[in-house]
Amino acid sequence: MREEATTVELRPHVRPHIRVLHGIRRPANWLQLVRFGLVGGVGFAVNLVVYALFVHPIGVDYRAASVAAWLVAVLNNFVLNRHWTFDARGGRARVQAIRFLLVSAAAEAVSLTILTALVEGAGLEKVAAQALAVAASMPLNFIGNKLWTFKELRST
Repeated sequence: MREEATTVELRPHVRPHIRVLHGIRRPANWLQLVRFGLVGGVGFAVNLVVYALFVHPIGVDYRAASVAAWLVAVLNNFVLNRHWTFDARGGRARVQAIRFLLVSAAAEAVSLTILTALVEGAGLEKVAAQALAVAASMPLNFIGNKLWTFKELRST
């Protein structure tokens, strides 16, 4: 799958929107998006289980539990995305991990902004708002990880 889902080979002067248009036409990129979504679903479940365990049986403050749950989910998602979604085992794991954390943090910031706007501004129910916010941040997460975190490093 690695060959089919790599970024389109274009000259460096080609504008990013042209790369995106070429990428949309590749079925392997859609398969990666589906895999990324499945990994995200698993990460969401891991997050909720860890959060519930920290808050209820252990009695950790809910804010600290939220951070711990997010970190466990990010670790889980990194491993699954690196090995299954993007098949990027050939890359340097430390660099990929730092990039993945930065992309995830940016997506989380977007998600929190949307969540706050939906709950406070639109008066939407919190769980529904969370679901919409996470879904809205998923494309940013996918594109950031595909084009930066797990991009294939080429020697020039």
